[in-house]
Parts: sequence; C-alpha cells; structure tokens
Amino acid sequence: MSSFSDDEAFEAASQPLSRRAMAQPGGAAPYLEGLNPAQRLAVETMDGPVLMLAGAGTGKTRALTARIVHLMRTGRARPNEILAVTFTNKAAREMKERIGRMLGEAVEGLPWLGTFHAICVKLLRRHAELVGLKSNFTILDTDDQIRLLKQLVAAENIDDKRWPARMLAGIIDDWKNRALTPDKVPTADASAYDGKGVKLYAAYQLRLRELNAVDFGDLLLHMVTIFQTRDDVLDQYRRWFRYILVDEYQDTNAAQYLWLRLLAGGHKNICCVGDDDQSIYGWRGAEVGNILRFEKDFEGAEVIRLEQNYRSTPHILAAASGLITANKGRLGKTLWTEEQEGERVRLIGHWDGDEEARWVGEEIEAAQRGTRGMAPVGLDSMAILVRASHQMRAFEDRFLTIGLPYRVIGGPRFYERLEIRDAMAYFRLAVSPDDDLAFERIVNTPKRGLGNKAVQTIQRAARSNGVNLVEGARIVVQTKLLGGKGLKELTVLVEALDRWHGQVVSESDTHVELAEMILDESGYTGMWQNDKTPEAPGRLENLKELVKALEAFDSLQGFLEHVALIMDHAQDDAGEKVSIMTLHAAKGLEFPMVFLPGWEDGLFPSQRSMDESGLRGLEEERRLAYVGITRAEAVCTISFAANRRVYGQWQSQLPSRFIDELPEAHVEVLTPPGLYGGTYGAAGMSSQASPAIAEAQGSRLHDNAAKADVYNSPGWKRLQARGQARQMRQPAEAKNITIDMTAVSSFTAGDRVFHQKFGYGEVMGVEGDKLDIAFDKAGQKKVVARFIVAADAADDVPF
Repeated sequence: MSSFSDDEAFEAASQPLSRRAMAQPGGAAPYLEGLNPAQRLAVETMDGPVLMLAGAGTGKTRALTARIVHLMRTGRARPNEILAVTFTNKAAREMKERIGRMLGEAVEGLPWLGTFHAICVKLLRRHAELVGLKSNFTILDTDDQIRLLKQLVAAENIDDKRWPARMLAGIIDDWKNRALTPDKVPTADASAYDGKGVKLYAAYQLRLRELNAVDFGDLLLHMVTIFQTRDDVLDQYRRWFRYILVDEYQDTNAAQYLWLRLLAGGHKNICCVGDDDQSIYGWRGAEVGNILRFEKDFEGAEVIRLEQNYRSTPHILAAASGLITANKGRLGKTLWTEEQEGERVRLIGHWDGDEEARWVGEEIEAAQRGTRGMAPVGLDSMAILVRASHQMRAFEDRFLTIGLPYRVIGGPRFYERLEIRDAMAYFRLAVSPDDDLAFERIVNTPKRGLGNKAVQTIQRAARSNGVNLVEGARIVVQTKLLGGKGLKELTVLVEALDRWHGQVVSESDTHVELAEMILDESGYTGMWQNDKTPEAPGRLENLKELVKALEAFDSLQGFLEHVALIMDHAQDDAGEKVSIMTLHAAKGLEFPMVFLPGWEDGLFPSQRSMDESGLRGLEEERRLAYVGITRAEAVCTISFAANRRVYGQWQSQLPSRFIDELPEAHVEVLTPPGLYGGTYGAAGMSSQASPAIAEAQGSRLHDNAAKADVYNSPGWKRLQARGQARQMRQPAEAKNITIDMTAVSSFTAGDRVFHQKFGYGEVMGVEGDKLDIAFDKAGQKKVVARFIVAADAADDVPF
C-alpha cells in the first residue's frame, strides 16, 4: 500500500507561487477589471457549488481563470489546493498562460491543472498497488490494445471477422466511460460477443494487470474504484483539493462525473463551467444530463448565467437562440450583445451540391474583394462547417480547380484520406498494371495473409524476370512460391486485376460501374462494412462520395489525371486559407464569416443519429446546429441543395427541419422564387434574390428552378400540402413549422410502404413516429415515419 503520510508531503510535491501572487488584502485586483456583472459574480462566489452556465462567446475562460487567481489572491487556497480540470492539453496550456498574464509572472505552481487523464495518471501512480499495479505501469496505445484483444478473441475461438477486436475495444471503452468494471456490466449489455463480452472484458483486465499496464479508460476507472472502496484515500484528497473547477462540464461522461462527485462530496466547493446547448459529444459517451441535474446533485447550488456575448451580431444570436428553444431538455438562457444589428443570417437553396460549392467559392472570392457591401475579408477569417466529412469533397474539388487556398482542420484533405488513397490505388492498378506503388499499397488491404515476406517474394520474382509487380505476382502464383491462404488470395487478386484492366480497355462497363465493382469485388467496401469502429461509417460515406465524383468525368483514367493534377497544384502552408472542417471540429472556434452547407433532412439532422437515438439524437443534432451558427461573428450563411445523388440515384432533398425553426425576422432569404414552393418555413419565404447574389450566381439557378418539372409533380404538391397542413395546425402565436418527434405515426402494422433508399416493405410495428419495417430487399429496419410514403403513392414522389 502506498504511503501518503500527511498534508505536508502532498504540498511538497508542488512549487507554490511567489508571495506576490498570494493574498494581498489591501492590494488592487486588476484581474477583476473589465468583467461584466455576471462574470464577476461567478468569480467572487467562491464557497459551495457553482454552475457557471456560459453561453457561446460569453468569456467563460476569462471568468474561470480569474476565479482561480481570485482564490489565490484572497488566500482562500494555495496553488496546490486547487484542482482545475480541462478536456484538452491545449485548454490547460491556455489557462496557465492566462493565469500567468493576470499574475504578471509565469505559472509553475499549479500542479493540479490539467486534463482528466493527466491528473488521474499522477494520482494512480501514487496508489497503483490498490488496483494490483506497480507505480511504473505502462499506458497502452490503441495498437497495443487491439493486439492484446485479438489474442483474447482468438483464445475464445471467436471469429475475428464477425466480431473484430477493434469493435470489442469500443465496447470495453464504452463500459469504462460508464465506470463499469466487469462485475458491474448490466445484464442488458452482457450479450455482446455472443454472450462472451463480459468474460473477454474480465480477461482483458486481468491480462493488463499481469503486464503492469493500463489503457486510457483505466486511468479514470481505477481512480473511481479506489475512491469508492477506500474512504481514507478519498477523505485525504477531499482535504487536499479544497476547490475544484471543471471546464466544459457538459462534455463529461459517467466516469468523469462520478470522479468529480466523489472528490467534491465533502466540502462541495466545486465550480463547473459549461453550456448544455453545446453538448455535442453523446456519440463518445458525453452525458448532457450531468449538467442538467447539477442543482439536484449539489443542493443549494448557485447557477450563474453568462449571457452577454462578445462574438456575434444580434441577428446571429437571435437565430441561434430561436433554433435551440425547440429542445426540451435544457436549462435555458438568452444570449445578448451590445453590438449593432449587423447582417441577418443568410439562407440560400441551390440546385445541387456542385452548384452549392460553386456559389460558396464565388462568395468567398467576392468577400475577399469587398464587393458585398462590406470591407474585404481575408481567407483566414472564413470557414465552411459541414455535418459530414464527405461533404468536403465538392468544396475541395472546386477550390483546387479555381486555385482558392484552403485547409482542412481536424483531419486530412479528402484525397489524402486513408480510404480514398486505398481506393485510388485500386483504380490506378485497373488502368495501369505497371503501377508498382499502387500494388504494394493494396496487396494486403484488406488482409489477405500476404505479409512482408510474401511481398518480398513477389518483388524478387518481379526483379529477376524484369517485370512489374502484378506480373511478379502472376509468376508466384504459377510457380507456387507461396502456400496456404496467401497463395489462394493472391490468385484471386491477380485474376481480379486482369478482369478489371480488361474492362477498362474494352469499356464494357461504365467507369462508375467499374469503380463500384472494384471496391466491392476487392473486399475493400466489405472491410469497412465489417469494421465496427465509430470511424467506419464516415469512411464508407467518403467512398460513396469518391464514386460520385467519377460521374463528372468520361473515364477512370481522366479522373485519375484530374486528381493528380489538382493535388500537384495544392498550396503549401504559407499564406491565408479558407478553413474547412466538420461542425464537431469547429467547437471552440470562431470566424468573422461562416458557411453552413448541406442543411437537408437526413444529412443534417443526420438520419443515422435520429434512427439510433430518436428524440435524444435529434436534440443533439439541434445543439450541433446551434454550435455552427454561433461560430460566426459577422456573417453566417446557411445553404441547402434541392437535389443530391444518393446511392447512385438523384433524389430530391427536403430542407432541414432546423430551417423551419429559424426565426424569420432574423433570416434573409436569398433563394430565388419558386425553388421550394414557398411552404417550408424560412426556406420557403417569398423573397427576391438580392442583385449582388443574382450577379454572383448568374441566371443558372433561376433557369434550373424554372425548368424543374419535379416541383410541379403530384408528389411534390402533396409534400407542399402537408407542409401547409402542419402550418395550419400550429397555435396562432407560433411563427415557424416544427416537427414533433414524439407524434404518433399515421401508419399502422401491416401497411405497405415505400422508402427512397430501401424500397418497398411492410410495417411490422410502430413506436411513436418510428416504424419497424420489413423491406422486401433490404431486410428489417427502423425508420422515422416522415421518410416513408404509402406504397400506392410511391409513383408520385419526386426523385
């Protein structure tokens, strides 16, 4: 057992700040100057539980750091008695730098300011033996974790293709995020891995102890276990950590929540800073309920709302506030600003996604020149925030074509992504079997039992015969230089490469069909379909977007040449660039000009999120929309497309239900008349496009809309009638159309129905507005009723 003796030993571990940084009873407090009344109240309310409910752009980091300085300057706490927890190392560094500026010196004496994991590592090394470890334990990275789990899965004779080790890692990580040790996993969860999930979890934890190792989830889980089972250790830290401060409290998971509650359970001097309206990480374990029940968890808690916004214009704030009020589970606040009115949130519809990308590119170039009635805006001041990463492709293609510099934040550019590079390597080989680099990339992707030794055998055969690697592989197959699975798989690959190249030469299939065939027959698409990691669905969407990009070219070779040329002209790191990122990656950032494309139902809000989580998923999607709008300082543009190609077929898109929820008084509609028939909330408001916008996009959009017979079809008229009926059913004081996800579906069990993606099927059960449907070809699925039509009306629906 570790010895932590007394408070002096604990304090010796930290280097306190100088006397000048400590209490100065009669001194001035410059760090309080400039704080607004709510911020100052949050800083000076030091004892007891405090929830600093800080809206977007309300200066919460300044208030939080000023509170830490105030605790030290007033003598309430020494630096080592303050526990300040952040979610990222970047946030921790920023806080230390700000505190240093407030104190007028560098900060070295705040040993307990850091991320949850960084702080728990320090604590766990002091008490490692209490959970069967030594203090010099190793922290495994993801690769080591997967390797260990693969061994355990194999030992249980479980098919790794059906139950991948990476999926097991995700399940175990979820259990750890919920503070569940193997003996506490609920019965409902225990069915994972054919009922062996808990057994594998227990075996994994045992093997980690034998290796004197932990994974990242263990850092918190072990400390929660120690605090729950050792009152003496918990009481000691409650005395040492006299004040606890937590940043981004809305993003905490169950384990983090328990850890904080245990530590604050004595003195209750805990200050949590967060915004329930910006809780957008439910998919990785964050529980918005943690912040919603703060007042219940800590009786007598003081809730201080920071509502004065220092970032955005009144129109932007009003639009965001109007949207988020549709969420039922929230604490509520109203953002306001002293700034002048500024521009209303701009809303525009486009014919398709390519038109949307062209228009955004032209707007960016116009903003650079200052031709939109405003001062010139630099590229670094502009951002495009998308719901899904596959949306980036159209913008990247457009910007590379016109030479507009851009950067992708939070990930690689589209054509540099792993799955895109792999797919392109297959395409390159189909066009040119001489491409040895492409062969080396895909020969064992997906896994074919062709490791380094097999590849070296192929390389030797190719060199000795003076041929390319594909021919070298053919020689290896013919002479049986390999054996077992490797030889069989290599034979299949060589035959497939011959077949694909023959189809390129003969043009027996369209290049789009061939691309889909290559990805399917190679097993590459199947590899990602079987991958159960959170990233897999996004990779599959990117592959679909890649195939969609082929449609603009006459051949596979022409497409490959296009990509090679535009990537060769990609800009270096110097100079200003437009930022492109997902909405999740944008949290915490701000830009003078923001574009929010793709606001269409099914894309945003995400159909997958709604299918998996229902109303809860919809509310998180709405919070994500709120985050997107509040990233904008001066100009915010929301756009949507009338048509997108989905699964190889053109489909008419409905504007996002979030557009219906935008308050009309704060929205300027740029959509040309007639594009959406004038019935879908703000999206359909009667408005003439401004001359500037008309000049920017020319007459193409007007012409396309005028020629769009689809908008006069019976199906479209019926959709319009439904929109008008919804509007008529609203209370007189309601201004916008909203969709009640708790409504009862108009369909009943036994009805024959049609879905644009899954085809015809029969309703098997009804749960609220969600239908359990047995589709004729796609199998049984749960689908939200608004995406279903009666089978006899399917012919009228516009596609």
